[in-house]
Amino acid sequence: MVRQDAFGRTGHKSSRTIFGGAALSRVTQDAADRTLEVLLRHGVNHIDVAASYGDAELRVAPWLKREPNRFFIATKTGEREAGAARNELHRSLDRLGVDHVDLWQLHNLADPIEWDTALSPGGAIEAAMEAREQGLVKWIGVTGHGAQIAANHRRSLARFDFDSVLLPYNFVTMQLPYYDENFEALARTCAERKVAVQTIKSIAARPWLGRERSRTTWYQPLEAQPDIDLAVWWVLGRAGVFLNTAGDIDLLPRVLDAAERFEQRPSDAEMGALLERSNTEPLFV
Repeated sequence: MVRQDAFGRTGHKSSRTIFGGAALSRVTQDAADRTLEVLLRHGVNHIDVAASYGDAELRVAPWLKREPNRFFIATKTGEREAGAARNELHRSLDRLGVDHVDLWQLHNLADPIEWDTALSPGGAIEAAMEAREQGLVKWIGVTGHGAQIAANHRRSLARFDFDSVLLPYNFVTMQLPYYDENFEALARTCAERKVAVQTIKSIAARPWLGRERSRTTWYQPLEAQPDIDLAVWWVLGRAGVFLNTAGDIDLLPRVLDAAERFEQRPSDAEMGALLERSNTEPLFV
């Protein structure tokens, strides 16, 4: 079984690998239900979906009826203004078949203008605070992608007391000095304030760059189990972070198998060798 850890200040003990619900965007319910069996077998008890993840919320709904109170449920809104965000939350609750979610996140809050809109009066954060008061959400988070997002999350935490952050974290990305500096500063703030840190892109190898896509991930992933092992172990080797699984249901068993066997973080030499043999490239510059 995958180990568990305290998910920030929420009081919930979440599996250190969180199911990335983007993998369910375009699958049948039968395929989704087979995925549920994989999650149960490995002890995953935290699901992360989003309003923009195709049919993911619909695919998760039967799981929540079948396995009540088993999962910590997170979803996201990409809307920036309060009214639209409020409407999207109610749509998500309807699609999930629940009366509340554990975590509601402002999705991919990276663009400076959108950032200011969302975190100002009349913005999505206003809808989030109202929803929390109404019991529709318990906790409020923020997510994002790109080379600037660690720095941006630092600004977000200075503007609002978010309960969780989500951002890329892997060995190759952390070789970028600017990203490394801001991720480390963000991690210190999160530790001090008991903000949960979720990470994505653990098994990213490179951008597709015109190659024919063989996976439903937006990046070309590592494929071989030994390579996935090292990438997953490197992320889990940092205490206090959670690893959100890749957006492809066929890769899910390999990631969870690696997580279940985690013992210690690979050395920089091992990770350097992985980058060389897999031709791994940064997703962001």
